[in-house]
Amino acid sequence: MNTRVLVVDDSTVMRQLIGAALSADPELEVVGEAGDPLQAREAIKLLNPDVITLDVEMPNMNGIDFLERIMRLRPMPVVMVSTLTARGTDATLAALELGAVDCIEKPRGSDAEGFRQIAEKVKMAAKARVRQRIKREEPHTTDDFTPNDKIVAIGSSTGGVEALLTMIERLPANCAPTVITQHMPASFTKSFAERLNRASAATVSEARDGDPLVPGRVYVAPGGDFHLEVEGTKHLRCRVTRGAPVSGHCPSVDVLFNSVAKCAKDRSVGVILTGMGRDGANGLLAIRQAGGRTLGQDEATCVVYGMPRAAHELGAVERQLPLERLGPAVRNLTNKEMER
Repeated sequence: MNTRVLVVDDSTVMRQLIGAALSADPELEVVGEAGDPLQAREAIKLLNPDVITLDVEMPNMNGIDFLERIMRLRPMPVVMVSTLTARGTDATLAALELGAVDCIEKPRGSDAEGFRQIAEKVKMAAKARVRQRIKREEPHTTDDFTPNDKIVAIGSSTGGVEALLTMIERLPANCAPTVITQHMPASFTKSFAERLNRASAATVSEARDGDPLVPGRVYVAPGGDFHLEVEGTKHLRCRVTRGAPVSGHCPSVDVLFNSVAKCAKDRSVGVILTGMGRDGANGLLAIRQAGGRTLGQDEATCVVYGMPRAAHELGAVERQLPLERLGPAVRNLTNKEMER
């Protein structure tokens, strides 16, 4: 059975372009379109689509407010289609935090590749598990936390925005040095790092080449054509370089995890979160084989149980845990006080 899609955008031209791109895929069926959230609400009731593509900025009600209502009243897979403006980027990140499955930059003119990505993301969204958002807890104090010599590496993709916020919010201000690769367009990673920074007691930033890995700092891989690695021996630092996709992605979780296994060895803690595909599975296995500790998000709390499943089936995951327990588990593994 084909995936039934509702296209929501205030631009008639954009609705036509997105609809044509989706209809060209034999696995997708565009069952309707709407020019604003009020029309979309009626269309959802009438057509019962499997997936919605949703514009961020629309009349009568913006896409974020409409998404919040969808996720509260009738949770379903939503793919956000956003402009590259700073306002559009911030809104899209808010949408991903609310539970949108994925986002895509709004294609321009004859951007054939951009429209192909819309079809692929919609098909992926149709397989996602959309659930009620986890109520995140207040951040811990640092009274009972002293970092040991561990380095934390986290990899995520689809559903990763909400998952990372859930984890990073709970880090103490003096957390273990943490490096993150989240599959995300280049235009979003800086804003995403800033969003994590506002939510965390630790300092979060987009990684720069040469940044030293020190307690209290979290580094997010730049999106686009860059990979984030860790280099050094006793004193580790970030290495950010241009490169081709690895395991189908740039930045690649495998690239990050393999570098951590090589440099940090048994000082490493690897965590693989929700995402489509298997990027990170081999790298997480390398961390475990190097003597590091490894955790994976469980199926029940993943938006897409792809990357964690691949890692688990490979024997790379030491423990699978619900999302809300991963933060405390990392805290315990990196807490010098727990070694006493």
